[in-house]
Amino acid sequence: MSEDRLRLDKWLWCARFYRSRDLARAACESGRLRINGFRVEKAGREVKPGDVLTLPQRGEPAVVRVLSGAKRRGTATEARQLYEIVADAEAP
Repeated sequence: MSEDRLRLDKWLWCARFYRSRDLARAACESGRLRINGFRVEKAGREVKPGDVLTLPQRGEPAVVRVLSGAKRRGTATEARQLYEIVADAEAP
């Protein structure tokens, strides 16, 4: 696996979308997340820069673009540099 490719559950945890890796894994396995429009059911699915993720956040779908992988879970400022919010995405 290259440095920029990372398991989805680990990336979500490093990007601070979930408090623990176990919560991130459970979210992946719930089937409510999508990568590039395709439903995800496995936490081991790889994400890479350029992928677009759709995930539930506070009852609303959040759409983010992956900018890079993470070597470790850092501060919130470092986590914010891993993704960008896709502003033009509106839930139907």
